[in-house]
Amino acid sequence: MTDVRTYDLFIGGEWVPATTEERDTIRNPATGEALASVGIASKDDVDRALQTAQEAFGTWSRLIATDRADYLYKLIDLIRRDEDRLARIITSENGKPIREAKVEVNFAIQLIRFAAENARRLEGNIIPGSRPGEKILIEKIPHGVVAGISAWNFPLALTARKLGPALAAGNTFVIKPHELTPLATLALAELSVEAGFPKGVFNVVTGGGVTVGNQLVTNPITKLITMTGSTPAGRKIMAAASEGLKEVRLELGGKAPFIVMDDADIEAAANAAVAARFMNCGQVCTANERTYVHQAVYDQFLDLLRRKIAEIKVGNPLDADTTMGPKISKAEMEKVDDMVQRAVAQGAKVEIGGKALTGGIYDTGNFYAPTLLTNVTNEMDITQNEVFGPVLSLIKVEDFDEALMMANKSRYGLSAYMFTQDLKKIMRMSNELNFGEIYVNREGGEAAQGFHHGYGDSGIGGEDGQYGLEAYVDTKTIYLNY
Repeated sequence: MTDVRTYDLFIGGEWVPATTEERDTIRNPATGEALASVGIASKDDVDRALQTAQEAFGTWSRLIATDRADYLYKLIDLIRRDEDRLARIITSENGKPIREAKVEVNFAIQLIRFAAENARRLEGNIIPGSRPGEKILIEKIPHGVVAGISAWNFPLALTARKLGPALAAGNTFVIKPHELTPLATLALAELSVEAGFPKGVFNVVTGGGVTVGNQLVTNPITKLITMTGSTPAGRKIMAAASEGLKEVRLELGGKAPFIVMDDADIEAAANAAVAARFMNCGQVCTANERTYVHQAVYDQFLDLLRRKIAEIKVGNPLDADTTMGPKISKAEMEKVDDMVQRAVAQGAKVEIGGKALTGGIYDTGNFYAPTLLTNVTNEMDITQNEVFGPVLSLIKVEDFDEALMMANKSRYGLSAYMFTQDLKKIMRMSNELNFGEIYVNREGGEAAQGFHHGYGDSGIGGEDGQYGLEAYVDTKTIYLNY
């Protein structure tokens, strides 16, 4: 991607110039290279997109479910056809290694596929009435226009995660991709035209959250807001949506604990701990943010981590042998470094990394060294605040009770990990570990048929699977007397 392409807004199945003259330049975080010039929507542009979606809603919602699903299947076929191109777009705008970008493309396919497969499984109910000759019908109906606001760490999959169920359920959709990574979503919009989507069913407005995101949230046309992003941004969205009493689904930050007990498969646990921390340069809400290891296997585990982290190859994410790319931006890289330096000031020890990388390609991008910290305590800022970067914090625990206590001492409650062969510990964990999504004896990576949700500062609602799909419908109760 050497040519700088110009993108307008995608409204009503067409490319429409924004009414503002300002534009965002999208840059490759590995090279600093300009990739594209993207329009910045005004409030009027957002209103136009929502109005267009509203006009398309009546016809789209009245289609039988399998007809809506067929459009999604056509889109899936096109995504599969263009897998390599889409993966290169993701890598170029986000910086994740090309191998991870291909995994993301496949996950996007699975998310849309699940929605398509289950479009006619949004079932209501018939309940006996309270008087003779009466039935009570509980019907599942679409909300109307759904507004999506997406994060930069999975630019294609997060759009697919919202687009699939929104359309399968009969809603129409307007999304604001993150201003740092809009290109994969815009490429998906192009494919929707090729798939024959009716005009107005899928719309994309680009720009920042202050103008574009806020207008999506506050416009009366919007009936449901589904957002993936930071906890502070989620709070602002919820506050803005409260004026209109809108339904809100928020998938926010995480601070996943990774618990390793003395009976664990230590090699498998170390592999998973590294994968769950350094994938996408640690920029994953389900990432291993704090690693609790039983004192009996702590030294062995630390030796394995040193070796495995040293094997991570940081470089150009388009190179096939690269296993970790850059941070998304210089500001994000500096934020991570500030957290590491503060941890050191509070008593942590840098075993590996702990600094920005320099020389060669590292001077053109936002590369931070894979970092391992020891002497970390549960009270340190780096243990309580989301790092969202390639920093593994290792904490020694005496027993399972201490591990559970420390793991639960967090305002976040999205994901957690646990390695043990003890069924009693697993059963206790299922009752006592306060996280919405727990991976036992495996690395992370949610499934399209699961349910991705968290507690506390990790958000409200959830995505994926049948429970996530149900969020995209409302209910209507009919007292039918005959």
